[in-house]
Amino acid sequence: MTVFCWLEVEVNAVDRALETKGAMRLISGNHACALGAIAAGCRFFAGYPITPSSEIAERLSRALPEVDGVFVQMEDEIASMAAVIGASMGGLKAMTATSGPGFSLKQENLGYAAGAEIPCVIINVMRGGPSTGMPTRPAQGDLMQARWGSHGDYPMIALAPASVGEVFEQTLRAFELAETYRTPVVVLYDQTVAQLTETVELGQGPDSPGVQRKWASGPREKYRPYDSDASGIPAMSRPGDGYRVHTTGLNHAENGFPTQDPEIVNRNLTRMLTKFDRHRAQIDAWQALECKDAEVLIVAIGISARSATRAVELARAKGVKAGLFRPITLWPFPEKQLREAASRARAVLVPEMNAGQLRLEVERILRGTRVEGIDRYNGEPISPSEIGARLEELARETQAR
Repeated sequence: MTVFCWLEVEVNAVDRALETKGAMRLISGNHACALGAIAAGCRFFAGYPITPSSEIAERLSRALPEVDGVFVQMEDEIASMAAVIGASMGGLKAMTATSGPGFSLKQENLGYAAGAEIPCVIINVMRGGPSTGMPTRPAQGDLMQARWGSHGDYPMIALAPASVGEVFEQTLRAFELAETYRTPVVVLYDQTVAQLTETVELGQGPDSPGVQRKWASGPREKYRPYDSDASGIPAMSRPGDGYRVHTTGLNHAENGFPTQDPEIVNRNLTRMLTKFDRHRAQIDAWQALECKDAEVLIVAIGISARSATRAVELARAKGVKAGLFRPITLWPFPEKQLREAASRARAVLVPEMNAGQLRLEVERILRGTRVEGIDRYNGEPISPSEIGARLEELARETQAR
């Protein structure tokens, strides 16, 4: 995996200039996340230490001041999310990082950010649950929480990287999506990926400041903060530019002020709920491995997908036509692409480190196809041999029919 970045954080210092392209570094997933945030233009981080995401905050506490950014350790996760929202409304690219219990505490303010359409990035390094669970063990139990954790209906983007290099890439991409579509974006990966170390290639970063949000322009007296063009994405007011804004978590009209008029509420919520639909070509990301002729298909994310990749290789060597579909954009789920990948499959296997959350989504999408799961929630990753053994069983069972 190739990672291009322009700032490398060491344990005790920040190396300001990586001027030699092709430099190889051994870094962890959380380290890569911090680098991706800086490279994306993140200049504000508010958070509270929590295993196994704390290395992200530790790295950024050193890196952000070096690029004229701000790091704040807040009193709790609720305040952290609120501070990130405020910084974003002030015009900065802003992020927080947490794990299961902290992610739960962020949900009310995360729903506020979705409803008020405030761009921000939330990193959730998944660990065992429920409640305090197993702080130092991996899990994948926050998939549905990332989509439906706050109350009511709202759109959400969640990304699921599966390697150290991809953590960097998807953190950077999370900022691009947040700024472009005025939305919170969750980056969701498990403890194993977070604290795994891999050799990645580093090089000079981009000369551009990255994706910038759509700023208001034109006559100030005509500006309405939730009015949009055909893109469905309203322009935000840059602080100091003189555009009047009212921001609220209440249902609001195009002028930002609260309303309970059914027609106006329906119009504005419909725009918000469907604003991703016209941009799916830019939002959806996935990996399809050996899917063109796959008769048994695996669907997996994170460390489970790493094991599944090896399982596919072993199964193919034995003559089993196996394939892997890995959603990188977890929400909105790449449904069309999954259906295409499973078009020849007689059975689908979903190995995941929870009680079957991803399997439920796959069953919904592939209605009528045999879907089975390997559910693991004891803190131990699922091995390639376990996945491979069940793949072979499914191949024999479906051929017999």
